[in-house]
Amino acid sequence: MHEMTSSHLNGHVGDGEGGGEEEMRGGSQHREMAVDCPGELGSRTLPVRRSAQLERIRQHQEDLRRRREEEGRQLDLNASLRLRKLSQNPHVGIDNPTFLQDSHTPQQPALGSQHAQTVLELEELLQSLKQVKGCLSDPQSQSDVELVLSLLQKADFQSALRIHNAVANSMHRPSPPYPHTHQALQLTMEVEGLVQSSQNKDGLELQSLLSDTRVQALLVAHDGVAEREMQLEPVSPAGETVTQWGGETVKIVRIEKARDIPLGATVRNDMDSVVISRVVRGGAAERSGLLSVGDEILEINGVEIRGKDVNQVFDILADMHGILTFVLIPSTEGKPPPIKETVIHVKAHFDYDPSDDPYVPCRELGLSFQKGDILHIISQTDPNWWQAYRDGDEENQPLAGLVPGKSFQQQREAMKQTIEEDKEPEKSGKLWCAKKNKRKRKKLLYNAHKNEDNDIEEILTYEEMALYHQPANRKRPIALIGPLSCGQAELKQRLVNSQPERFAGAVPHTTRSRRDGESGARDYHFVSRQAFEAELAAGKLIESGEFEKNLYGTSSDSVRQVINTGKICLLCLHTQSLKILRSSDLKPYIIFIAPPSQERLRALLAKENKNPKPEELRIVIEKAREMEQSCGHLFDAVIVNTDQEKAYSELLRLINKLDTEPQWVPCSWLR
Repeated sequence: MHEMTSSHLNGHVGDGEGGGEEEMRGGSQHREMAVDCPGELGSRTLPVRRSAQLERIRQHQEDLRRRREEEGRQLDLNASLRLRKLSQNPHVGIDNPTFLQDSHTPQQPALGSQHAQTVLELEELLQSLKQVKGCLSDPQSQSDVELVLSLLQKADFQSALRIHNAVANSMHRPSPPYPHTHQALQLTMEVEGLVQSSQNKDGLELQSLLSDTRVQALLVAHDGVAEREMQLEPVSPAGETVTQWGGETVKIVRIEKARDIPLGATVRNDMDSVVISRVVRGGAAERSGLLSVGDEILEINGVEIRGKDVNQVFDILADMHGILTFVLIPSTEGKPPPIKETVIHVKAHFDYDPSDDPYVPCRELGLSFQKGDILHIISQTDPNWWQAYRDGDEENQPLAGLVPGKSFQQQREAMKQTIEEDKEPEKSGKLWCAKKNKRKRKKLLYNAHKNEDNDIEEILTYEEMALYHQPANRKRPIALIGPLSCGQAELKQRLVNSQPERFAGAVPHTTRSRRDGESGARDYHFVSRQAFEAELAAGKLIESGEFEKNLYGTSSDSVRQVINTGKICLLCLHTQSLKILRSSDLKPYIIFIAPPSQERLRALLAKENKNPKPEELRIVIEKAREMEQSCGHLFDAVIVNTDQEKAYSELLRLINKLDTEPQWVPCSWLR
């Protein structure tokens, strides 16, 4: 497998195989590099002529052909039968100067492997004709040769021969010389006017030369050719020309790249070739549809690319914008048929930072996101690396970014868990929502047993989402989550007290006996232990626990009863209740009430005449951190309770927004 270096036709760099962790330009090199043409940069290059392009293509293919030729395959001039006969009879016929020099001359390169120069040497020609004349006995033939000799010795012929040789030398360059101007005649007339009054011998001679009608006719011809050569080729904003050259197909692609639109492709090195490895959504390359994965880039705007490192390609493209002309060898795999991909929307269940990911193929194209962010996945062509936009950032994110594909992320997280399995401490199956030493305070013991059988092993990646607008007569329940002493119970009670016609709490179930003044279906649903356990077994209880040998719990039916009255049901739950709540048809809106800093939390509790110890405050903050770490992907919103009034206003704002704006919910809720 080749070691490859790669880059992004948008601005970035990479190298290495596997993880690609070698240092480069301020970071680890990766397998692909994004190369771009910044809008504020870019100097205009000379127009590239079709003939020069094809000549460079032909030269490139000739180089490839020569590489395939067998080394040492050469033509021995002395192997000719005719030359052999001359060597056997040196005094008969015409002497061959090439043969007479050395009968053991080293072999010459194959005629087909070099450009034959059509340059004629006059002295050699005259010498050969004189030798021919001496060998001829026929007077008529001698007279003909004498006539040719007299013609060759004329000054006009020799001048024409020099012009021929100069043109021949020029034509064998990769591209004819580019004209400096198409106004040579006008310049000549200006010079002639300047030297007209000159009495200097050289000035008079120059004036005579420039005023000669033949020189002026030559300059008119020059200006006509130069004007055509200097004209820019008529190019459309985007287009493709496919050409057969030397039995190989090449294509010339023109792409218009506006200043505010990146090119949007990645390239990699494959030996000395520069190959397109990825076309990124949102860039000029993807919009044009003219660049394909696997295309080899021979040149861009007349600059040869083959043999260059991806870093050099980046530097070259950084100085270009406008119409970019690519000369490419099309991918041998052929262009795949266009696929209309459906955009899917997912909620990220993990944090991702491409700068810390050794596997991302192009770090600069990696899209960072946080747990809970909504991503719009617009391409899954590469199953390992999806192309996506962050919700709300589309205007500021011209190019799609790369995010790990779901299967790829699951596989590497599974490997990571296997490696770290022995390092993690055992997790307790029981969590308390109140301290054990508060004897009179209600405690609910949450057992992880059935509700969390596979949660520990579950690898969180993405959850497919869809927009949902709650009906006016069926409000979503509001679940307030947070550690004790963060104020969620106080916020819930304040909402119920301030707007009882709008908010209500779900009536819990219990197996204890009814006390004086309590009313069934208002304070509690009083049920037998057998009925309670049947509800629990049927999965109808969102939360449940035991306190002083009595069972307590909140059922989904109780929540549904509140919803059916047209009110908003308010719940204060433990994080372990969220799985059952979200698996129901209730479509909850989950808000995490987070504690402020330790000092701020102390001040808030002091207003309630509480004086917690520093260790207790640290436990609250640490518990909040654990909740966010384990269940943060399930939160719809977070309120940091730095001030009760501000927290209440923010909570009310979020609840009101559910009536006016659609919200992202799991697709499974709408099926």
